[in-house]
Formats: sequence, C-alpha cells, structure tokens
Amino acid sequence: MSSALTHFFLLLCLLLIVKGAGKKYTENDNVTVYVNKVGPYANPQETYHYYSLPVCRPSKIVSKDLTLGEVLSGDRMAQSLYEIKFTEEIQKKQLCSLTLETNELNTLKLAIEEDYYFEFVIDDIPIRGFVGLIEETNIFPHKHQIYIYKHHHFDFYINNNQIVYVNISTKDYPAIALDDQSLSSMQIEYTYSTKWHQTETSYKDRAKYITNTGFFPKTLESRILKNDLTRGGGADDDDDGSVEEENGWKIIHTDVFRFPQHRELFSSIIGVGCQFLSIFSGIVLFAFCGMFTVHRHGSLIASSVILYAFTSCVAGFMSGRVYRQLQGEYWTWNIILTANLFTIPFFIVWCILNSFAWAYGTTQALPFTTVLILIVMWLFVGFPLTILGGIFGKNYSTNFDAPCRTKNIAREIPNVPWYRSSIIRVLIGGFLPFSAISVELYYIFSTFWGREQYMLYGILTIVFFILLSVTACISIALTYFQLASEDYRWWWHSIISSGSTGLFVFVYAIYFYLYRSKMSGTLQTLQFFAYTLMGCYVFFLMLGTVGFFSSLRFIRYIYINIKMD
Repeated sequence: MSSALTHFFLLLCLLLIVKGAGKKYTENDNVTVYVNKVGPYANPQETYHYYSLPVCRPSKIVSKDLTLGEVLSGDRMAQSLYEIKFTEEIQKKQLCSLTLETNELNTLKLAIEEDYYFEFVIDDIPIRGFVGLIEETNIFPHKHQIYIYKHHHFDFYINNNQIVYVNISTKDYPAIALDDQSLSSMQIEYTYSTKWHQTETSYKDRAKYITNTGFFPKTLESRILKNDLTRGGGADDDDDGSVEEENGWKIIHTDVFRFPQHRELFSSIIGVGCQFLSIFSGIVLFAFCGMFTVHRHGSLIASSVILYAFTSCVAGFMSGRVYRQLQGEYWTWNIILTANLFTIPFFIVWCILNSFAWAYGTTQALPFTTVLILIVMWLFVGFPLTILGGIFGKNYSTNFDAPCRTKNIAREIPNVPWYRSSIIRVLIGGFLPFSAISVELYYIFSTFWGREQYMLYGILTIVFFILLSVTACISIALTYFQLASEDYRWWWHSIISSGSTGLFVFVYAIYFYLYRSKMSGTLQTLQFFAYTLMGCYVFFLMLGTVGFFSSLRFIRYIYINIKMD
C-alpha cells in the first residue's frame, strides 16, 4: 500500500510539473478550439451554452472534461469545427454553411439586440467577441440595423513553440444584415482565418498579458485611474496641439514625495507597527499548533511577552530602514524612540494599575520576582535586538528612489469642502475596517474580560486577514481622494486614517463595559479602560503601518506610470 501511494504521488507531481510547464507544439500540430458560452455583455454571470444559438456545430457534440472549478464558474466547453494547425496561416476557410429559418433568425436577432458576447477557449486561454452589432441613428428616417459577424480572425502570439496569447477579431471583414423581413430563411457562409506572430512575452508571463487585454470593463475606480494615467502621459492632446492642463493628483508630482516632518517618530511607528504585525501572526500560528488550550492557563499572555521581546529586531530593522530612506540624521534618538514607543506607555499604565492592585490586595499585583524577570528580558533581549535590527536596517537599506523629482518650494494646498476634509477621511478610514471586525470584538472582549475560553482561532485568522485587506483598500482609496484634492501631505494621513480604527474599538469598549458586562468598582474600571486603551494603541500602530505601506505602493505605481517634465 505504501509503495502504491508513493507511485501515485510521484505521478501526481509529474502531472503538475508537466501542466505547469505548458504545452509545446510542433509544426502542423492540431490546435483545438473549444466553444464555451454566450451571454449578455452587461451581465457576465448570465451565460448559456454556445450551441444554444443557431451556429456552426459538429454533428456530434463532444464536451471537454472539466474541473470542479470550471463547472462552478459556468464553463461548458465543447469541441468546435475549427481546424487550425500550429503556425499554419489560413487566409479564408469555410467553417460551415447554415440555412437559418425564421425562428433561428429571431433567436440571433434577440441575442444581438442584448449585446451577446461569446467565449472560446484555446490552450486554456479565454477569447471573447461579440455575436453581432447594431447600427442605430436617431435622425429621420430612423435606422435600426442588425448585423451578424460571419468571419472570425484568430491572431496567435507564440514564443518557444508555446501559445502565449490568442486574440479573435471581426474587423476588416464585413458583417451581414439580418433585418430583411421578406426572408423566411437565410443562408450564411461562416469563414475563419489565422495569423501567427512571434512575441517576446514568455509563457509564464502570459497570465499578466491576458489580464492587461481584458474584454470586460474594469471597476469604476480602475477606469478613473486608467483615464488619469492616459491624460497624465500626454496622450490626449487638444486639436490645436496644446496639451491638456494638468489637474488633481498629477499637478502635485513635484511635492508628493516630499518627506514628512518628525521623521524619527514616523519611522518608529512603522517599525513598532511591523513588530506587532509579526506578533499577531505568531499568535495565530501558535493557535493553530494547539498551544492555547483550556489546560494551559496564561499561555496566550506568555507567548505574547516572549514574542514581543524576540520581535524587537523587526521593529529596529524596519524603523532603521525607513529612517534611512527618509534621509534621517539622528540615529540614536530613532533607535531609543523605537525601543520605547510602546514599552514606556505600557510600563506607566502597568505601574499605576499594579499599585492599585497591590493596595486592594488582589492577585493582579505581580510579584517582585516576576517584575524583575520582565525587566531583565527587556533590557537583555528586547532592547539589544532593537539596536541590532536598527543597525542592519540602516546599513542594508536602499535609497528611497522617488519616481518624481521634488522641488525646493512646497506647493500651496487649496481649500476643500468639509466632506473632503482630513477629519472626515480619518472617520471613514477608521470606521470601515472596524465594521469588518465589530462582531468578533464581542467574543474577544468576553474572553479577556470574562470567564469564557476563546477557541475560534480559525475565524479569528480570517477576520484578521479581512481587517488587513479592508484597511489597505480603504487607505489606498482615501489617499487617492486626498491627492486628487491636490493635498500632498499623505504620509501622516495614511497612518492616522488607518490607525483611527483603534478609536472606534475604544468607543465599542465603552459600550461593552456599560451594556454587555457586569463590571463595576474602581479597580476593575481602571484595569478595563487602561488595558483597552493600550490595545487600541496597538491597533493604531499596526493598522497605521498597513495603511502607510499600501498607500506608498499605490502612489509609486501611479507616478511611475505617468510622464512628467
């Protein structure tokens, strides 16, 4: 049995390797064209089998074996009548000759009226086109003419005997009209042609090539950004030869990479934010390993303390790296600030709470030996690793390499309506990520401030990744709107707007304390709000870091893709 399983897995790996390498053709090899589906262009999810239309079809329809994912996505591939051989160019070859009756003509007319598109598949490449077109004029006399495409031209792009991309077109081949009411039947001669082109795009990059030549429209924000990039590249010149005047985010290209103020604090926030991202990832990993169970009391807190000490090198490295790219000069202060940005506030809060706990005589007051162990761990592990990480970050960091040159004199920032102000952006940037985790917060608060044992670590992992994804997307959108208002001060705004989720978490904590818990008393109230405040501070550092890196990547992308003087 073991030998059989071994051979099975070896065969499976071999099949995966062969499939990943892609099919290679030799001259005159058959290239199979599968017909797939048709449907209205405005509603891509409404699809039907291609052969549901009166089109050329073989006498016996042979369907392709499909995977589960293909079936769930609505694919229904079948072999076609196209006979295409590798590298063989076809000028004009008959596919079939159809005689369409009245009901079949009406079916075609209705499909064209609803802007039906079709989809073929060649070598796992989807290619799409329209069934026909409509010519309509509103001037008198009114004209409404329906045409059907009877010729398909295939352009094959190949590299190293592999098909990289295929395009299907109907241009340069006249369509025929279907609106002659006197005809009870109509004969149509369907033809096709092929042309082969060599391309430098490799087979492994063809997915990117297919994505960039998409058939369906992009999302609204993508279309707006694409139009902005086109105008920014100088492609849209006026008829008199003058270039369209720059506006929005393009006009501030000489200021958008102007470094922020308070670089030491800025770099430290990024460093500590990356550290807490590492800590949360480690906690999730430990949870999957089964470390946090009912029988291991305090294992979560112990793991968090140990992770905080040993991930201090992450904070130092990222802070030093960012500080080097921002051309900072006060390296000592940057490292000290990074090491103490969370430690000092937490130590102050803990001292106050521990004093109250000691006065009340509760077990929440830590023994002196435990306090000494924590201090030694920070002094001999956390702080040295922060310094070591900062040295590596400084010495092994590259220059910032901004896509656009920054002028010496800053541009004046215009006034904006209240609904586009910084406060509104901060509220939106915090509320939307908070809404993604609001349900899970109840269980988290019940775990830390109640007697319940948290076991939904799988759901917590999903919510954590959703939180990071939503934060990144919202940060990019808000940064774009800010730049469109000709406000180039995005550095701190990207951190504050994303990190403001911590503010909404604190507001929820007030609601939880008043209406969902039965806590009361001075000590319990102080502990709840003090530790919750520190947790919200962690949210600010962590999500602010995500917002900054997302915005930075987005800004680099849009300014690299425009041409500026």
